[in-house]
Order: sequence, then structure tokens, then C-alpha cells
Amino acid sequence: MNPQEGHAVIGRGTSLNQIGRFESIEIHPDWSQLEHDAELYEQVRRLKTRYFEDASRSVISENDSPDIPFRFSLNPYRGCLHGCSYCYARPSHEYLGLSAGLDFETKIFVKRNAASLFRKWLCRRGYEPAPVTMSGVTDCYQPVEKTFQITQSCLKIAAEACQPMSVITKNALVCRDVKLMARMASDDLIQVAVSMTSLDQSLTKLLEPATSAPAARLRAVKELTAAGIPVHVMVAPVIPGLNDSEIPAILEAAAEAGARSSSHILLRLPHSVKDLFSDWLRNRRSNHADKVLSRLMNVRNGRLNDTEYGRRMRGSGPLADQITALFRVSARRFQIDRPLPALSTARFCPPNGQRRLF
Repeated sequence: MNPQEGHAVIGRGTSLNQIGRFESIEIHPDWSQLEHDAELYEQVRRLKTRYFEDASRSVISENDSPDIPFRFSLNPYRGCLHGCSYCYARPSHEYLGLSAGLDFETKIFVKRNAASLFRKWLCRRGYEPAPVTMSGVTDCYQPVEKTFQITQSCLKIAAEACQPMSVITKNALVCRDVKLMARMASDDLIQVAVSMTSLDQSLTKLLEPATSAPAARLRAVKELTAAGIPVHVMVAPVIPGLNDSEIPAILEAAAEAGARSSSHILLRLPHSVKDLFSDWLRNRRSNHADKVLSRLMNVRNGRLNDTEYGRRMRGSGPLADQITALFRVSARRFQIDRPLPALSTARFCPPNGQRRLF
């Protein structure tokens, strides 16, 4: 009996916790002692989330990838409680000596000093103001943000400095900061991108178990828009054979909620995520598994992942072209293909109470 096989772990996006690709020692737990201990077995199935201090000396990452539309990003957390089975960020935990599987969603590293590091970064000599994205990796509004409020503290620093920010999330907790964001939006200092995978909660609660329900995300879009905050909706990830048929319905619902801009990203499965997502399919959507994996290989040149810039976000081949065409036609139809207002750096001043002279 192994409580971490067959998705016996409750409330998580994966049941696997395979060794990281940089590790040389592999540990195989022996669960035979649980065979007659139902209480202990149940405890193992309900893994607790543990939080650790992240002692990073910098909170800003700089990106030069030609197909990612931002240069600077701020990530308050490493790991993500959302537990999305497909998350491309999972392999980042392997750099910490941990697994991209269960470790990624049960061992969360918290950058408690993120706001002070951000303030210091904005005050450095020679800084040329440019938009900063939260978050380029793990979700800055994952549930732990309700307790630690690190994202909120960073946004307050940005508001003080008139530093333009772009927020990416799939959690309705973003609405907690709507008043702060509304003040920033009045000076063209913020925009929010909300990720939508499906309108079917029976799918999302298995695919991304700790995220906000689709209806809650749409309510968030509506509330943010009503407050004057520009909202972009990302249909992401598009999983051929599983949710690609929902593209028109997602865009229609997002447009009705007030979003004015949209984009889509094809599923990416780097490194160990290929195994994690394939396992999820076999256990949670077994009737779709062969079709989904076949179509993924169809849009990825015969592989499950393609790292080539320009192709990795959209795929290639006739099926990928059909998905892109469906998205574009639907976006035009529901008038959710308009650009968001440009973010402004005109009012920037270092958040130290003094304007720079040079």
C-alpha cells in the first residue's frame, strides 16, 4: 500500500514526489507499516503545508527571453500552494534540492523581506524606471498571501514610488487590494492579468486544486474592472483535447465581466512536469489521456515539450494553428482583443521621500 500512488494524497495537484534532476541520492519510502494503521494512513494522505524563510538577497529577476513580454519580475514566494498539475514553474524547486512534485506545493519559501528589498532596488543609483511584473513564476496571490501580505506590502512600495506594476494571478484574493490598485490605475501604474483554464469547476478542482473557482475569478475580473483597473485575461494553459474547445466560452465570459484584452498560452511541460502531468492524466482523466498526450505531441513536433523560442508558447503545426485561429476569431467576436493602456513611468520617484536630481 502506497498512499502516494494513484492520487491518494488529498487536495494536491500531484501524488508524485520524484527525486530532483540535480540530486544523486534517491529515497524510496516504505509504506508497508501502514497496511493495518488506517489513522496513520489518513494522516499521510493529508500532507501539511510547511513554510520556510527565504533568505534571498534580491527580490527582482531580470528576463531576456524574446517571447516573454516583461523584463523585470518580482516573486514573493517560491513554490505554490495552488498545486496546478501542469505548472511550468515546478522544476524551480529542484534548484533547492527538492522535488518538483509534492514538495513544490507543500514546501513554500516566503520572502518576508521582499518589500524592503524592492524598496532598495528602486532606490539604486542609475535605475531607469520600467514596469515590474508580479509574478513571473509562482502566484503572488496564492492562499498564503492572505496571512503574510507580502504582495500587498510590495504594491504599497510601488504606489509610493509611482512604479508601474503588472500583476498575474488566478486567485480572487487579488480583490483584497482593489482600493490600492484603483489609486495606482488612476495614474496608469497597474494592470492585472487573470488566468483562466476552464469554466468547469469539476475540472479545475482536480487540475489546479487550490486555485479560486472559475466563477470567483470572473467575479474578480468584474470587481477589478468596475474599480477602473485594466484587466487582461489569459486562457492558459490551453491543453489540446482537454480545454481547447472552451476558448470561445472563456473569452465570452471574460468579456462580459469587463476584461478588454486577452491572450492564450499552449501547455508547456518542461523537465519533470512531463511526468507529473502525464501521471495526472492517467489518474484523473484516464479517458482523455491518450488523446491529450497525442495532441500535445502533435503540436510539439513529436515531443511533449518544445523549448524553442517563438514556438514554446504557441506550438507548431496545423492543430496549433487551428487553436490560434479559434482564439483570434473568438477574441474579435467578443471584443476582447483591445490593447490595455500603456503603463507610465512619468511620475516615478525613489521611495525614500526624495526625488532624484539626476
